[in-house]
This record gives sequence, C-alpha cells and structure tokens, in this order.
Amino acid sequence: MPRWVNIPNLFTLLRLILVPFVIVAILDGNHGRALVLFVCAAATDVIDGATARHFDMTTRAGAYLDPIADKCLLSGVFLALAGARLVPRCFVAVIFGRDLYILFAAGFLLWLTPLRSFPPSVWGKATTFVQISTAVVWMARNVLPLPVLDALSSAILWPCVAFTLWSGIHYTWRGVHLARAH
Repeated sequence: MPRWVNIPNLFTLLRLILVPFVIVAILDGNHGRALVLFVCAAATDVIDGATARHFDMTTRAGAYLDPIADKCLLSGVFLALAGARLVPRCFVAVIFGRDLYILFAAGFLLWLTPLRSFPPSVWGKATTFVQISTAVVWMARNVLPLPVLDALSSAILWPCVAFTLWSGIHYTWRGVHLARAH
C-alpha cells in the first residue's frame, strides 16, 4: 500500500467528499443538515492533523491535500451561503479573493522558483479557525433563530475579515522573503 494511504489522509479525503453535500444542504435550505455535515467536515481537519503528527504519519500528499480540502470546504460553504443570500456577498468576496490570491501566488512561486513547500503559518491556521467559527455561527443562526446568534453572527464578520486580510498580507510577506532567499 502506498505511504500516502493512511488514516490522516483518509480523514482529509472525507472532508473533500463532504464538501458537495454541505453545499447542497445550504442551497436546499436544509440548515440543520448543513450544520451537522459542516461540523463533521471541520472536525476532520483537527483529526487528520493531530493523527498525522501524533503517529508520525505526515506525508507529502497530506501536506498538499489538507490545505486544498480546507479551501474547498470553506470557500464552498461561504460561496453557498452567499448564493443562498445568508451572508453578505462582500464578506465572501474577501474570503474567496484571499484564497484565489494565495493560490495564484503559490503557483507563481512554483513557476519561478525552486520552492515546493508552502507550510501554513500561524496566521493561516488562526484564520481557518476563525472562518470555521464564523461559518458555524452563521449556519447555527438559521437552525436556531435566537437574538444572541443574530448579534453574534453580525459581530463575528469583522474579526473574520481582519484575520483573512492579515493572513493574506502575512503570506505575501513570507512569500516575498522565500522568493528572495531562493
């Protein structure tokens, strides 16, 4: 069996498989199902990383697949929430724009430099956590129409935008330094 076929990578693949189901549930207005599926998918992000590190099962395939799965899940969910008119589109434009920017910047570095590794930064990980929390709050407010969730959903947008923009700036700074070093 190839080394990349291991439990952590199977959790990452499960996250990728769950993405279309979460998106369809959001677009169909099945908010409870969307929330449960999203929480399960988000949990695989924690489980795959912890398992890979704890049991020394990190692989190059996992290093590539994990951020792809994260971007597919979060971008897909926020695009679906915007498409269903559940979150402001300008907010989603910031998240999706940053992800596209990072993707094109990484491609540019792959093309012009010998760099082949782009490990996540602490700001990237923090942004993923904040984006997951934001998605959970916005989906939960559609399941449980409580005033506190309405207030929290509006309030959490600003920290999410701030983390998203700052991590994009940080990745740019880091990419420039890596490119100069090579």
